[in-house]
Amino acid sequence: MQTEKGDLVRKSQAGEFDVIVHGCNCFCTMGAGIAKTIKQVFPAAFEADIATVAGDKAKLGHYTVANVLVGNKPLAILNAYTQYQWKGRGPHVDYVAVRQVFRRVKQEYTGHRIGYPAIGAGLAGGEWPVIAAIIAEELAGENHVFVEWQK
Repeated sequence: MQTEKGDLVRKSQAGEFDVIVHGCNCFCTMGAGIAKTIKQVFPAAFEADIATVAGDKAKLGHYTVANVLVGNKPLAILNAYTQYQWKGRGPHVDYVAVRQVFRRVKQEYTGHRIGYPAIGAGLAGGEWPVIAAIIAEELAGENHVFVEWQK
């Protein structure tokens, strides 16, 4: 797993990735963390999220896609359903869902430049070493970058 410090959204706007993946809950909120920024900068990502049924637990392990143009380059934004909800005591991340999401990412986006934040390790309360190991295993052989938040 390659690691870079910076801002995933800015790097995406600069054309550094073909695909970005960020974690979402199943309630169509995108109200905090990087999801909130993505919602503001790429409204199509939120539109893809709210086109699903709020509170549908069957979304875990899946994602919705918003295909946008950044300049004249395509960018796929994946709203990865890696936690059911955000309320109450955590952690809220679902490690099985993280694995399922990244397995699908490899199947559908092999050969693309893929970027992601510390999915499930921020507000969702998961353990980044566990999540990083899952992602590294599922995206083995792919060009993928963990973007560690830094202004």
